[in-house]
Amino acid sequence: MVSVGTVVWLSSELMFFAGLFAMYFTLRSTSGEMWAEETAKLNFPFALVNTIVLVASSFTCQMGVFAAERLQPRKTGGAFQFARWGMNEWFTLTFLMGAFFVAGQATEYAMLVSEHVSLSSNAYGSAFYMTTGFHGLHVIGGLVAFLLIMGRSFAAKKFGHFEATSAIVTSYYWHFVDVVWIGLFLVIYVLK
Repeated sequence: MVSVGTVVWLSSELMFFAGLFAMYFTLRSTSGEMWAEETAKLNFPFALVNTIVLVASSFTCQMGVFAAERLQPRKTGGAFQFARWGMNEWFTLTFLMGAFFVAGQATEYAMLVSEHVSLSSNAYGSAFYMTTGFHGLHVIGGLVAFLLIMGRSFAAKKFGHFEATSAIVTSYYWHFVDVVWIGLFLVIYVLK
């Protein structure tokens, strides 16, 4: 039931992001010259590195899910024996990569504000900050979920099906956030 509920909830989140994409494209179609001027201020290589880190975090998250499915919350070998890592080690790495992404977004915002692109500067600033900002809030929500899942695994006397299911549905959310970012990255940074 938890998996089904999560998928239904993610469907509603998809509709929310569809609305943001519609807003972005509508504003873009009415402000072509301004859009070209403002998108020239974006730092594509910086955003690409940030995107690669977020997409890679989906793979580390999935490795954590595989460990959870084996009912293995913690590593059974050395720190560099990745094949023997448990869910907590993989989710910690995923958390760090997600935190790196959020820090990268904050850095990008600071760079754009120094270029006079802000939420209230024009339609482009509003569209950019609304779409990427709401996505960033979703990433932060995922980071909180990882902390809760790892905390639950330490608090549990025995890591079982309940804990593994929680890890799996958290991964659904994280993969969803990653896929949405790929769409945003393509629309904002590639299709200037």
